[in-house]
Amino acid sequence: MDLLGPMRTFVRVVEAGSFTAVADELNTTQPTISRQIGALEEHLRTRLFTRTTRALTLTDDGRVFYEHALRALEAVSEAEGAVGRRRQKPSGLLRLAAPVVFGRLHVVPRLPPFLKRYPDVSIDLIMGDGFADLVEQGIDVAIRVGDITDPGLIARRIGTVQRVTVASPAYLKAHRAPKVPADLVDHQCIVYSRLATGNRWLFESADGPVAVEVSGRYRADNSEAVRDGVLGGLGIAVIPTFAFAREIETGAVKVLLQDYAPRPLPMHAVYASRRFVPLKVRAIIDHLAHEFSLDARLSSFTA
Repeated sequence: MDLLGPMRTFVRVVEAGSFTAVADELNTTQPTISRQIGALEEHLRTRLFTRTTRALTLTDDGRVFYEHALRALEAVSEAEGAVGRRRQKPSGLLRLAAPVVFGRLHVVPRLPPFLKRYPDVSIDLIMGDGFADLVEQGIDVAIRVGDITDPGLIARRIGTVQRVTVASPAYLKAHRAPKVPADLVDHQCIVYSRLATGNRWLFESADGPVAVEVSGRYRADNSEAVRDGVLGGLGIAVIPTFAFAREIETGAVKVLLQDYAPRPLPMHAVYASRRFVPLKVRAIIDHLAHEFSLDARLSSFTA
């Protein structure tokens, strides 16, 4: 027996409270509705309603079947919607958040092909190093570097940020370069306070992981301020490679502790938990994940 049609009729009868009301709603006759319910009861081998001249009430089996029927019809509706969304095109305003330096260097340059592919989408890019409240600020999706600790967010890993330990020639002229991570305790270290690890810097070496507690007279919650502090000779910092690619090449900053790589940071696209994720959100996440997978500096992770 095809249950879907009779199940829908049954649910409508429960909600309307009478066969006649549903018959009028579906532009059919009361006996037709009665036959559908009767066939359903025969298939289930139980009575779903108790009928009197004045009332129509659910039996115990009817109540159980109603609860399950609602869930089944909801699942069917979701499946139909999923297929329907595949035929639709992403559209509307997309509010995208990203860290300042990373956004400027790696998100903005990758937006033109996205906007060309999806002409019905427009983007409002919000750049900042703080973890914005996505719901409160109406942000559709955010790019975040580091571990995700908010259980209320859905996160998809889209890349990895490699980091280096750096200092300016001016700082190294006044201070002996560290040879091992433990030497950092004797240096001015610039801490990026947005990271959960804070003053605890983690390194990877051939002999295994190394951790060291650092300190310094200058710290900042903005990646550009950390970068400027390094260039100004304020100390040593662990910072993403993309932030100093040009300066490393020209010698404006020096890479230190090359046998001890700072622990890479995971990069995620995060969005608020919701029942149906808008196509524009899926589209931008898929686009950036693909773009980053083509960049060796951002793609070295296991999905």
